[in-house]
Amino acid sequence: MLIGVPKEIKNHEYRVGLTPESVAELIHAGQSVIVEAGAGAGIGASDRVYTEAGAEIVSSAADIFERAEMIIKVKEPQAAERAMLRPGQILYTYLHLAPDPEQTHDLIKSGAVCIAYETVTDESGDLPLLKPMSQVAGRLAIQVGATALQKDGGGRGVLLGGVPGVAPAKVVIIGGGDVGFNAAQMAVGMQADVTILDRSNEVMERLNYHFGSKAKVIRSTPAVLAELVKTAYMVVGAVLIPGAAAPKLVTRDMLSTMMDGSVLVDVAIDQGGCFETSKATTHADPTYIIDGVVHYCVANMPGAVARTSTYALNAATLSHAKRIASLGWKTALKADPHLLNGLNVCEGKLTYAAVGEALGIESVDAASCL
Repeated sequence: MLIGVPKEIKNHEYRVGLTPESVAELIHAGQSVIVEAGAGAGIGASDRVYTEAGAEIVSSAADIFERAEMIIKVKEPQAAERAMLRPGQILYTYLHLAPDPEQTHDLIKSGAVCIAYETVTDESGDLPLLKPMSQVAGRLAIQVGATALQKDGGGRGVLLGGVPGVAPAKVVIIGGGDVGFNAAQMAVGMQADVTILDRSNEVMERLNYHFGSKAKVIRSTPAVLAELVKTAYMVVGAVLIPGAAAPKLVTRDMLSTMMDGSVLVDVAIDQGGCFETSKATTHADPTYIIDGVVHYCVANMPGAVARTSTYALNAATLSHAKRIASLGWKTALKADPHLLNGLNVCEGKLTYAAVGEALGIESVDAASCL
C-alpha cells in the first residue's frame, strides 16, 4: 500500500504522522511511503533522514492526497485537506468530530474511510491511541497553567508550590483518568495543594492509593465543584466521554465566583471543552480572559512538545497502521473489533453513534460497512 504523510497545517502544529523510524518499519514490511517536503522539520527530522529511511519526498500536500491510498496524520484534516480526500481513501488520524459539524459533513461527503485514533479501544475498554497524548497534555496542563498564573501571563502572580511562609496554590483537577492523573503528578511534584475530582469508585480508590496524603481525592458533584472553584488558583478540565462532546461542568455562574487572576486549563477542548466559557485557542494566542479568569484552551496542546509527542504517538499507532496497510482496511477491521471502534466515517456514512447524537446526524453500525 502507498502511504502518504502530509505536513501538518493546523496553527503551530509541529508533530508529524510518522517518524523516520516508523517509515523504515513500514518499508521493511513491504509498504511504500511518500512524505511531504518539510513534514518532519518540527521534530528535527530532515527530508534526508526520511529518504534514508526509504521514503520518497514529494513537493506538496496535493501530491500526497492525489497518490496515497492511506493518509497518516496527527490532527484532524483542515478544510483544504478535506477537499482533497477521495472516495475509498483511508484517513488515519485524530478527528474529534463531536464538536465539529463542518469537518464531519466534509468527511462524509468525501467518501473516504476515516479511522480516528481517539475512539480505537483495547481489551480493557481503554483508549490506547489517545492515552499517550492524554499523558502529554495532562503534564503540560500544569506547566502552561503555572505560566498563566504568573503576572506576566495574565494571572494572579502566584507560585504553585509557594515558599516557606506562603501557602501553595490550590489546584483542582476535574477527572482522574489519564489526563487528570498526569496533571496531578506534575502538580504534586511542584508542591501545589492538589484536589482531584472523579465519580468512579474504582478511579478514586486508585488515585487515593497512589497519591496518599499528597493529594485529596473527592467524589465530583456540582455542589462540590462549585465550592472548590471559589478558592482554586488553577482548575484543570480533564473529562472525557469517548467520541462525544465533553459535558460543561464549570458554568458561567461558577466563573463569577472565582478569584481574579485564577486560571482554567481546558484539556477537553478537542471535544468542545468542559467549561461553559471555553473556546478553542492556538499556540500563537493561547489565552483569553473572561470575568477576570484566564482561560487556556489550546486545541493541540501536545504540539508544543512535538518531538516527545510524535514518538509517543507512533509507539501507539504504528501497529494498527501496519495491519491496515498489509491487510486492507476491511480485513483489518473485521479481524479487530477494537480497531473497528475507530471507524468514524466510512464511504459517505457516519459510523460512530456518539458523534451522531452530538451533531444530530444519522449514523449506521460500523460493522455494516464491512
